[in-house]
Amino acid sequence: MAQDETPVASGGQGAATIGVTSDVTAAQLARFDTIIDVRSPGEFAEDHVPGAINLPVLTDAERAEVGTIYVQQSRFLARRIGAAHVARNIARHLEGVLADRTGDFAPLVYCWRGGQRSTAMATILSQVGWRTTLLAGGYRTYRRAVQARLYDGAAALNLILLDGPTGSAKTEILGLLARRGIQVLDLEALAGHRGSLFGAIAGQPQPSQKMFESRLLAALDGLDPTRPIVVEAESSKIGDRMTPPLLWKAMAAAPRIEIAAPPVARADYLVAAYGDIVADRPRLEDALSRLPVHPSAKRLAGWRFMIEAGAFADLALALMELHYDPAYARSARKETRPRIDLIELPSLDAPTLSAAADRIAGLIGGNAEQLGRDRLPPIT
Repeated sequence: MAQDETPVASGGQGAATIGVTSDVTAAQLARFDTIIDVRSPGEFAEDHVPGAINLPVLTDAERAEVGTIYVQQSRFLARRIGAAHVARNIARHLEGVLADRTGDFAPLVYCWRGGQRSTAMATILSQVGWRTTLLAGGYRTYRRAVQARLYDGAAALNLILLDGPTGSAKTEILGLLARRGIQVLDLEALAGHRGSLFGAIAGQPQPSQKMFESRLLAALDGLDPTRPIVVEAESSKIGDRMTPPLLWKAMAAAPRIEIAAPPVARADYLVAAYGDIVADRPRLEDALSRLPVHPSAKRLAGWRFMIEAGAFADLALALMELHYDPAYARSARKETRPRIDLIELPSLDAPTLSAAADRIAGLIGGNAEQLGRDRLPPIT
């Protein structure tokens, strides 16, 4: 039991006790066999403690029913009907997901604010004989800790940015670096978005801002802050999700490694990488209609002709010329972050990207600052 855990009785004489903790650090949470979120599925889907499983004591419909009865009829009736739902649901979990747990099972249980729902589950689990702990203050305790770290905390991150214009395969290079043992932080994966106007992923809505922040903090907790961490040079907004201040401030001061590739190679790469958009004409046209630089009727007609003809690489080139490359050039003119190196790629095929990842891994593993001054020859 952690130092701030306080045992509380869960019943009468000789009853089992329930531990209580308010510590939501990664090290503390890792002590429990399972973290059980007893809130409704809708609450769980919006955000939850990383690694938690959802064993709701009230479904979304039951929670709404009890709330309506509480407001429109009586508190007593709401509590009686709610208790019946809770009892049935906990029984179902005991006979289902929890049926194979052994006697030394040690779960952490939480609800929205550490009230009746989590207490009901914890009471029964402790009576079974399991070493049960309640999260004091429930999910709200966890959420306050996330906000304090991401919004009020000081950055102690050794970041290196992977920079370059749209279509330069930065996300793929991140994956190749991870396979080479380099620490990476894939913000696009965490945010469920590829970071551009066309970046929404079909059938995969973005997580809530709260969930994005939970994923981000869990990812950061899994990294060694004293070693370099490579992160793509994203804007402050990835789709509809905002990068929290802790990370954004660290990114604003981080040195960068810039990737450059010919426009034709980048256009071909974009067509392959965004195959889901290419195959979905309504989504493609919707994205075109939301360009910050609104195209003229003539230009839009030309783009539609390219779509009809299947000339998607030509369309990608046109979009790069009109929107993406000018935006990148404007940003580059204002750039104050030091550049470790410029890696010029003749193409974006697999061997070339592998060579680029090898070179970046060498830069990061060695004296990157000195290598940046010496400037290595282009990859051929």
